[in-house]
Amino acid sequence: MSPPTEVPLLDLKRQFALIDSDIRAAIDRVLVSQHFIMGPEVEACEREIAAYSGCAHGVGVSSGTDALLVALMALDIGPGDEVITTPYSFFATAGAVARLGAKPVFVDVRSEDWNIDPDRIEAAITARSKAIIPVHLYGQCADMDPILAIAGRHGLAVVEDAAQAIGAEYKGRRAGSMGTIGCFSFFPSKNLGAFGDAGMAVTNDDSLVERMRVLRGHGSKPKYFHKIVGGNFRLDALQAAVVRVKLPHLDEWTAARQANAALYDRKFAEAGVRLGLPASLPGRRHIFNQYVISTPRRDALQDHLKKARIGCEIYYPLPLHLQECFSDLGYRPGSLPVSETGAKETLALPIFPELTTTEIDRVVAIVSEFLKS
Repeated sequence: MSPPTEVPLLDLKRQFALIDSDIRAAIDRVLVSQHFIMGPEVEACEREIAAYSGCAHGVGVSSGTDALLVALMALDIGPGDEVITTPYSFFATAGAVARLGAKPVFVDVRSEDWNIDPDRIEAAITARSKAIIPVHLYGQCADMDPILAIAGRHGLAVVEDAAQAIGAEYKGRRAGSMGTIGCFSFFPSKNLGAFGDAGMAVTNDDSLVERMRVLRGHGSKPKYFHKIVGGNFRLDALQAAVVRVKLPHLDEWTAARQANAALYDRKFAEAGVRLGLPASLPGRRHIFNQYVISTPRRDALQDHLKKARIGCEIYYPLPLHLQECFSDLGYRPGSLPVSETGAKETLALPIFPELTTTEIDRVVAIVSEFLKS
């Protein structure tokens, strides 16, 4: 008996096959130039990403993590400061805060979109609060209007962690353009992925963009003269060239992800299974970096899918407030119950643009088979 057909969580080879010649031409362009660090390729990428995101400026950096780090450094966040954020995110969101000696203050999320709950933010503000980092999780923007209003009342910066959300929108505004600084990741698995680590910070603030540009190059301006201490956060020209090739395809790929999500929704409804499905909230453009379902039987479902060779992943199995490295912050199990439930019950299914209807049918069938058993 032949093994079941595999449905991968992500297959980047399918995407590459569609843009192979353009990618090779872009890489050859950089090779011929022999200009690998910063330079015209990076500058063009910065302009294009900033324009796509509705921002005046872009600062290419070495990763999404470093985008967060350089943003916080530009805002002078450091020891004694507090930054309010979500515990239900990739580690970099809070890790960047802690690396600067500041304290991450966690606020629970809402189960309808797994984004930070604006109604809980104000109670977490103290005299030491300096910024809020909302995360646009899974490709859907957080509820930004109340977050921005709270930040305005208390004089706080807003750093948007849009690592999973390039092109997502909130009431017609693009992710990254609403706060003080927006941060993107071009990790290969993202909707817009490079061929390695890469990222960008975007802003409409002329002074902050200049400060971030200086900080990403060891705080040097002019070269070898340092008024501030920065880091080595520069974006490689090769990665910028790859991102530039992919950017014109992004809206088409996003539309395919949205169509796949709608097909999943319809087919799960037709199957009549009891399942927590992702909500696409009014006024949002959800770009579906992930398609995340929820069920109390998550772990058993994951095992069932893996045996059937269906790709799936848990984002994230342990919320940040319960990570060992943050144990000194005083959070305990039960402190932030919605995030903890998400960590126990959510599971991401394949959603990449080149996914076929046949593959979606198979995923729905295997999930339904298990949940009806």
